[in-house]
Amino acid sequence: MKVISVVLELSVRDLTHADLASCGWSGSEHHLAGVARQLERARLGEVDYLAVCPKTDIPVAKGGVDYRVKEGVGTLWQLAVHPALQSCGIGTVLIEAAELRIRNRGLLHAELGVEESNPRARALYERLGYVAQGCRPDAWIEQAPDGSLRRHETMCTVMRKQLS
Repeated sequence: MKVISVVLELSVRDLTHADLASCGWSGSEHHLAGVARQLERARLGEVDYLAVCPKTDIPVAKGGVDYRVKEGVGTLWQLAVHPALQSCGIGTVLIEAAELRIRNRGLLHAELGVEESNPRARALYERLGYVAQGCRPDAWIEQAPDGSLRRHETMCTVMRKQLS
């Protein structure tokens, strides 16, 4: 077996409306329409929405930080890495950039919810210093493969990290 290593030079920047056409890997048309609405909130300073890009400047990961969910906390949400590039450290780059944005606002805590059915993501968050604080139900509208919309209900573990 021949092993080949590939090194990607990555940068992190704000996600833009123009990026959405390249982000179909992250979710349905319904999801991307929701991301577009969040970009309007980013323009108002209520959230940061980040893109991790290689030299092509096409996003391979994206995610947001909402500053309005809980006083004094940056809440990470909608974190996604291109499926072909998962487990390559790109999620770590995204989360560390989000934490820097939170610290730059003078906040000391980052928080996120991870579906209990997603142990790989939870393991990443634990490696990065997030600690479980409890569980809460969550729900959102998602688009089915046939284009119809349905309510997705799940249980999430709330995880928090104190930022230095």
